[in-house]
Amino acid sequence: MKVYFISGLAADRRVFKNIRLPEGFEEVYLDWIPPMKNESLRDYSLRLSERIDTNEEYILVGLSMGGMIAVEIANQLRPVRTIIISSVPDSNHLPYYFRVGARLYLHRMIPIRLIKQAAIAKRLFTTESKEDKEMLKIIIRESDPRFIKWALEAIIHWNNQKIPDRLIHIHGSRDEILVMKFTRPTHIISKAGHLMVMNRSEEINDILREVLGAVE
Repeated sequence: MKVYFISGLAADRRVFKNIRLPEGFEEVYLDWIPPMKNESLRDYSLRLSERIDTNEEYILVGLSMGGMIAVEIANQLRPVRTIIISSVPDSNHLPYYFRVGARLYLHRMIPIRLIKQAAIAKRLFTTESKEDKEMLKIIIRESDPRFIKWALEAIIHWNNQKIPDRLIHIHGSRDEILVMKFTRPTHIISKAGHLMVMNRSEEINDILREVLGAVE
């Protein structure tokens, strides 16, 4: 069975390098497509879903913003399972300060260049391996500023309260971006941060083996 992976903002398929699926499951990566002007997260998600082969059963896995997109796709196409990692399934689960920042237009005032520089500098204080830190720095540098600008706008204006059936939500207890107290995950990884897909992958792989092993 195919498992479609959707990465997070300012990231790509490389962030899933440590994820291992059980035998019988095939990884397929839904790489980003250029957004249209003023396109909503929902409309973008539906365009991205055109790359999914719906003639056979499949599973969705979304990381961070990719999890929000996976939720939107699942609400329309009904995959066998929807798995979100370091994400939220409901726009009401976004931290309140996202909305406050939006009302103050902070996301428009801060240059994307500074956001990327801050994300790179943060790697000095995170627990990824040296190799993974360098890879993440490259990914951030290569990310398209126009896509980041659109994505920030799309996330803060996201409006969805419909949670898909058969949703699995894996979250770190110390997620510093999508703080856990605002959402209700089905699986919690203790003391893990937002990028646990890189540095706590063994625990995520254990959950994936459990969840996918139950797929009939």
